[in-house]
Parts: sequence; structure tokens; C-alpha cells
Amino acid sequence: MRNPNSQKKAPSPLPLWGSAAFSLKTDGGKAATLWHSPKGGAGRGLSLLFLLLALAFCSTAQAWERKGIALSGSIQSDMLVPRHDSATGAEKTGSFLTNTYADLLMQSHYLDAGLRFEFTEYPLPGYERDFEGWGVPHFWIKGKLPWGELTVGTFYEQFGSGFILRTYEQRSLGIDNSLLGGRLVARPVRGVTLKALAGVQRRYWDWNDALISGADAELSLTEFLPRLKQKAWGITLGGSWVNRYEKNDEKVFLTPVYRLRLPKFVNAWDVRTALNHGPWSLLAEYARKGEDPSFANGYIYRKGSAAMISASYSGKNLSLLLQAKRSEDMSFKSTGEVTKAVGISSAINHLPAFTQDQTYALAALYPYATQLAGGEWALQAEMGYNFRRKTWLGGRYGMNLKANFSYVRALDRRFYNGPDLLSQTKGYTAPFFKWGDETYYRSVDVTLSRRLSKAFKLNLMYLGQQYNQTVVEGHGGNVHTHVFIADGKYQFSPKVTLRAELQYLTTGQDKGDWAYGLLELSLVPHWMLTVSDMWNCGATGLHYYQGLVTYNTGQHRLQLGYGRTRAGYNCSGGVCRYVPATTGFTFSYNYNF
Repeated sequence: MRNPNSQKKAPSPLPLWGSAAFSLKTDGGKAATLWHSPKGGAGRGLSLLFLLLALAFCSTAQAWERKGIALSGSIQSDMLVPRHDSATGAEKTGSFLTNTYADLLMQSHYLDAGLRFEFTEYPLPGYERDFEGWGVPHFWIKGKLPWGELTVGTFYEQFGSGFILRTYEQRSLGIDNSLLGGRLVARPVRGVTLKALAGVQRRYWDWNDALISGADAELSLTEFLPRLKQKAWGITLGGSWVNRYEKNDEKVFLTPVYRLRLPKFVNAWDVRTALNHGPWSLLAEYARKGEDPSFANGYIYRKGSAAMISASYSGKNLSLLLQAKRSEDMSFKSTGEVTKAVGISSAINHLPAFTQDQTYALAALYPYATQLAGGEWALQAEMGYNFRRKTWLGGRYGMNLKANFSYVRALDRRFYNGPDLLSQTKGYTAPFFKWGDETYYRSVDVTLSRRLSKAFKLNLMYLGQQYNQTVVEGHGGNVHTHVFIADGKYQFSPKVTLRAELQYLTTGQDKGDWAYGLLELSLVPHWMLTVSDMWNCGATGLHYYQGLVTYNTGQHRLQLGYGRTRAGYNCSGGVCRYVPATTGFTFSYNYNF
């Protein structure tokens, strides 16, 4: 294992096809893979060679299709030439940084196979040094039969809402927690789906030692009760189980006298039901996790839980959503080792944030991250309404109104204060329906979308937030914001469109007020020109400007730009990664075949 505090990085071993086929065991019992990532130009040269092979591969796709085999894939490469910028704090961490991925997929009637090449030897800012390396960490083969399928290699899976198991890839956050092993999906009869899996989880360019195993069953009652189908009812029942086995030799000391005994087995289970009838739907889910003392929860011995209920209505002009979630001590990692379980790496499960994912720059300035270890109560309500055309409010072209309310509150945690340290490892009690004194997040946003003429469409948005910066980021206290946004699009001709954004955020906390402006000119079918500036008109007075030129042709997309980005958190679905400030030239290339 590489020392994270060392200044010089040792070459990282890259697992290709699993330790059984392509690795040897050293005297210490660790896997020693046969393919290492070379440093410097050799790695860059091999990455270029692989991309050229991928392009050659796609050129033969039509010939393979005639044989009943479909070949497809994609290439994504994001690059940065960084510059030092003393004003923003951006550092020149290298002459050329890139995250490059190439996916190849083969599909046939009975067999699918795929692999992914990754080159992150010089990763983009915000990706820790553990990302440095290149190789093929993702590979799989899947056999398909009428009654099910069997996958061997690396794979992604989610049970239910992901409360006890969700492995997935999110490149913008640097998340790829796939499992290496096997997965069986069986459909013995119509309306029944059974899953079983086992494997080890990816962590950067290595695999955690713990064995993750699990099973899931889902039953559609509608398929067995004809009267339900006749009355347009859909009822589904589901249940899951996940186990982590880790022979953990790590010693955690409370004092020179007391040493914690960490469990080798940690079990979690989940039950759920989903009901659908016409425009109405209801989902209820409950999960429970066994004692799992870890760095995240302060090494306490208590069981975790998560409960959720979600109800929605989707009619012709009206949509409604009501959600509630309560969770406590649900940080579930594929290892208990402190050095491997910090941050968002090694996560087995996922809990949605129940807050609105914002896409506008200033609305996304203070995103919320789910508090897995400490727990939370989260509520969300959303309403959408389409005002019909040629009515007083709808006007000639109609209008859409969307409103969202999100509220996240602490649990009422009461910690044990026994006479010795061992009694304190029990952690706390938390009455189910009682809230704590601290608000973690609160927001109200309203969006109006209306076409004012055949050529001009306008979106207006207001967002009010209370953001507990201390809970999410570790400093700053509560930040109260008001955000006002106007987004207009004017179509001069079928091939020329101009879009403009004006945004303003006002707050008396943190760095004060912000203003943002954007102009985007689309020249169909090839070109798009974008300029923007985010100005901190409060404490710093800094401008974060950007200019981008995008070119599309066929299945290729290229983008060249220059500018600044501010330091902050990049979040999606309640999972966040800190990204430092950058200044420099950017280049992006995407190709799908």
C-alpha cells in the first residue's frame, strides 16, 4: 500500500482480470498484479495507442453486426493545462492533466462482454493522488438465458433505493465502487426476480480485502393476482440482504488499556413495497444495519437504520411529490481500515439527499451532502403545474410552474456518559419521531417557464436557502441566501439561437454576494460559443471568467476553453467532492460509436 503522506508515488499495481488469474501472492499475502502503470511518457504513449485501437475497433462494427454481434463504445477525455493564479489560489500542479476513459462493449444473443480503459496518471484537480495510474480496471462477461443471466468480472448493482447496496460510476465525482466477482440474476417465473452476488470492491487502483456478498428478491403481485391487473393496480414487494466479511487485524485503541474488537461480519437487510394505481404511486422502504464501529461514527457499537416513504401523483397538468426519510448511523463501507474508509471512497451504500439538485451556477453554490454517520430527518415536497395554452395565466403558448421545498434536520441524539470509556462506545439513543435542535439545510425554490413568443422563451427562478456550512464543510456556521435567476433563449432562425443567463445571490455570511452572467450562441449543427463570468461582489471581488468553443460533427464532440473555476464542492445526489480552484486551458473530447 502506498503511504499517502509520501512525496513520491510508487507505481500502482493495476488489477486486470482479478487476483486469481493475473496476480501472484507475495510473502506478506498481498496481491501483486503482473501489470504495473509506468510513469511518464510511456504511460501516455500506451494510452494513445489504446485510443487508436478503440477507433480501429469501432470501424469494424458494421462487419461484426452482419455476424449477429453488435460492437459499440465511447471515448471521453477531459484535459487541463493548469496555470498558477495567486488571486484565486489556483496552483500549477503539472504541465498537463487529464482523465481519459474508453469503453468497449460487445453484445450478442447469448453473450455480452465489455471493458474500460482508464488513464488518470495525471488526474484533474480534486482527484487525490490515489487516482494516479492507468490500465483496465473494469472488465466483464455476461451470459444470457431466457430465465436469467450470469455476470463474471466487474459489475454495478443496486438493491432497492440503495440503502444497503449501491455500486455505481460517477466520473464527475471520481466515484467508481464496482465489485469484482460474480452476480446471478434469475427470473424463474414471470413477476419474480432473484439476485445473488459476491465480490470485492474497487478502491482507486486496488481492491479492498473485505468480501461483499448479498441477495435480493422482488415479487410483483400484479402478475399473480389477475384482479389487480384488471383494476390497473401494481404492487411490488422486495427484500435484500448484504454482508461484509473482513478479517480486520487493525487495532483501534481508546487508551493504552482499552482496545476495540472490530466485528468480522457486518450484516444489513432491507424491505420495501411499491404501489401504483393510475397517476398515483407510493414507495415505502426500511433498512437495518448491524453494529459497525468505524472512523466515520466514532467507533460506536450500535445498529443503524434508514426509513423512507415517497408518494407521488402525475396527471396531465399537475404533478405532486411528497417524501420523508429518517436515517441514523448508515455509513456502510467495504472496509473498516481508517486509511481506506475516509471520504467517499469504499462506500457500499447510498442515501439520497431529498434536496433539489440545482443546475444553475449560483443556485448550486451551497449544495447539501447527506449526513450518513450522524443521521438526519429529511423532508421534500414538490409541485409542478402546466397552465394551459390560451388561458389568462397560460397565455398563447402556456406556462409551467414548479415549486420545491426541502428541509433536513438533525436527530435528537442523546449520548451515553458512563463512568468509563467502554460504556461510551454504545454511542447514543435517538427517539424515532423526535427532531434535534439543529437545522442542516432548508430551501424553497420556485421556477416559472413561459414562451413569450414563437422565438423567445423565458425561465425565472427564486431560491431561498439555509445552509449549515459547519455540518457539511466543517466551518462557517449557517449561511442564509436568496438567489434570483433569469434565463432567456431567443431563436433567430432554425440554425441560430442565443441564450442568456443573469443570476444574483445575496447573503450576509460567508463571502457575501455573487453575480453571474452567461451568453451562449448555438450555430446548428456544429458550433456553440459560450462566455460567462461569476463575480464575487462581496468579500473578494474576484471574477471567475470562462470562454468555451464547442464543435460537434457526427458522433464527435470537441470543446476548447480557457478560464477560472472557484474552489468548492461538486455534489450529485447528496454525495460531494471538494474541488480546488483552477485556472488554465481546458480541452474535452467525446466520441460514441
